[in-house]
Amino acid sequence: MFHRTSFLKRAALLTACCLSGLVAAMCVQAQQRNPDQMMGRTVLDAPSASYRFERFVVHSPDGERHWRVNLAIPLKASATPAPVLYALDGNAVAMVLDPPLLTELAASKAPPVLVLVGYDNERRIDSLQRTRDYTAWIDRADDENGTAQVVGGGAFAFQEVIERQIKPEVARRANVDAQQQALWGHSLGGLFVLSSLYTRPAAFQQYIAASPSLWWSQGAPLGDMETQFSENRAGQSAQLWVMLGGDERTGNRGVRDMGNPRVVAHLRRIGGAPPDAAHALAGRLATQPGLEVRYREFPGLGHGPMLPASFKAALSALYGIADHSGDPARP
Repeated sequence: MFHRTSFLKRAALLTACCLSGLVAAMCVQAQQRNPDQMMGRTVLDAPSASYRFERFVVHSPDGERHWRVNLAIPLKASATPAPVLYALDGNAVAMVLDPPLLTELAASKAPPVLVLVGYDNERRIDSLQRTRDYTAWIDRADDENGTAQVVGGGAFAFQEVIERQIKPEVARRANVDAQQQALWGHSLGGLFVLSSLYTRPAAFQQYIAASPSLWWSQGAPLGDMETQFSENRAGQSAQLWVMLGGDERTGNRGVRDMGNPRVVAHLRRIGGAPPDAAHALAGRLATQPGLEVRYREFPGLGHGPMLPASFKAALSALYGIADHSGDPARP
């Protein structure tokens, strides 16, 4: 039974857990994302026995923005067009892949082409650029300095980049099936997946929204988006997976450094939606004709760990390999 719980409690209630300063520092380091983390060496940097890797960069019309796209193409290519998975935050996803996972994918019934869409730098997550690209709504909120900011709203332009620049180049480099295209995204990327489903439901056949940031723009994504999907689908059916961490649904944000203004500002903003909003939204969308919705919850997982877990779960759901979402994260 889908239902909606009370709104997220004030961020100040999340401060306790670590008793001493030393333990607190260790806990914070373990549970808070490092916004400056770099990719380092990934599976893409070494020869593979199962996949070959290619890279290209696309640019915005004004030449000021640059997206790096890494392709993983099965070495044993079939004459039959391959399914294709587009993954946002491609730099971070490259860090999730490993040789055994690629070997399993290559041995599957229809090995997929993986398209990792990131930014042309070495950051694991480029927060500034993804905030612009992955959000269809303008957000107005105070930053860590208490300064009002207006951010986001670039999702429709980014959809054009994918459709007009990235997809044609992928099709030129790999034999892909235009009727077996999937889109995966986590957090703001999950929000982009949903807005793409609502506005361009024919662009992909499978949509995987992991931990979507439904709090964005004071909860604007929780509005009547079903109407948009109904108006835009034009008879096109689609599959949607909504994935959420168990700790996310209960509002357990773990240990946070409440002395960090950036953390405090973020916790204030995510109060724009109840913690189980994704669960409730999945229930609403499941009533839409032409849309098959599957909801999956990952017990004990918070927001950050949901990135690798949901991506591995998506590979299992889409391509029939073993589910490695519970495997320990690689160093």
